[in-house]
Amino acid sequence: MKLQFTVRAHREARSHDRWWRENRPAAPQLFGEELRRAIDQLRTAPNLGGLFKAKKSGREYRRVLMPVTRYHVYYSIPAADRVLVHSIWSGVRGKGPVL
Repeated sequence: MKLQFTVRAHREARSHDRWWRENRPAAPQLFGEELRRAIDQLRTAPNLGGLFKAKKSGREYRRVLMPVTRYHVYYSIPAADRVLVHSIWSGVRGKGPVL
């Protein structure tokens, strides 16, 4: 399964990883490691994530939780052989991203 990031998701991943490395000295690599595990899961089982309906656009996406860091990976499956990651968003924000 091919997995791609939107420009937004790529920017968010870099930003969150940088923040985690600077502010979590006990586990600076945790965000990156957990994101890699989530990506591996999406490549092998893309239907794993729960459904998420975007309020603004009304489109349906899926999301999986990165349980330790409490970030969600929001994605869609635009083709049978492709997963597209749209956003990586902190679950502690209380609401999902504007998609």
